[in-house]
Amino acid sequence: MVAAVSLEEVYKVYNKVPVVNDLSFEIQAGEMFGLLGPNGAGKSTTIRMLITLTRPTQGRITVAGYDVNRDRDRVKQNIGVVLQQISIDNDLSVWENMEFHARMHHIPNSKRQKLIDRWLEYVELVDRKESLVKTLSGGMKRRLQIARALIHQPQVLFLDEPTVGLDPQTRRRLWEIIRDLNRQGMTILLTTHYMEEAEFLCDRIGIVDAGKLIELGTMDYFRSKYGKGLVVKESGERIDYQFFPTLDEAKAYLNSLSDKTGVMVRPSNLEDIFIEMTGRRLD
Repeated sequence: MVAAVSLEEVYKVYNKVPVVNDLSFEIQAGEMFGLLGPNGAGKSTTIRMLITLTRPTQGRITVAGYDVNRDRDRVKQNIGVVLQQISIDNDLSVWENMEFHARMHHIPNSKRQKLIDRWLEYVELVDRKESLVKTLSGGMKRRLQIARALIHQPQVLFLDEPTVGLDPQTRRRLWEIIRDLNRQGMTILLTTHYMEEAEFLCDRIGIVDAGKLIELGTMDYFRSKYGKGLVVKESGERIDYQFFPTLDEAKAYLNSLSDKTGVMVRPSNLEDIFIEMTGRRLD
């Protein structure tokens, strides 16, 4: 089976400095894949190469079976993109934004109107189709971006920080939309600064740092490798973490301590493991 997204020994060099350094991984069709890394890790550059905005210095990238250098137009036809920045026109209505984007993809009028209504209904904006975008909330604008990215029925959807700056309730609603799209068979690559978002949504997670892929796997794999139980000890302003293979072993260690002041036990999570891998928090 051909991977939906494939990177083979990819480099991107700016001013003789490698921003992406020998990056290789695959995303299978129908997979929800998370790409995480601290600021400056090379995530944004990787996304830009995948969506044909930046050419790799070296290596090969294919998306939906097409080479991003040789078949840029075919790649664009098969991808949807929702960037962190709001990129819809505030002075147009919701419907006009969808209409313009559909025309850019040369969707004939007979199909265009049905697709616009279908995706606006899907993201619960059909009752706001005549509203100017400038009157929408941040969450509505993000949902409109998702609807617009889906209008031409792409094979792969790229979501770059899709819920940044949104309130928790709106973020959870977007999670439901993203999860449902994936259940319908959409291949999705997600970058996020919210660890719980990646842990909740993603089938597999790739961790990048300094332009390199340092770890790749499922959450179960990470917790099995680093530890499912965590002992947290607070000493003044310092917080120390100690991983244990299981939560029961972490509890047994706590019970063996004569002084349990400032010590607690809990299950490990993605943020704990990320800090263990990279030595720093995502933000």
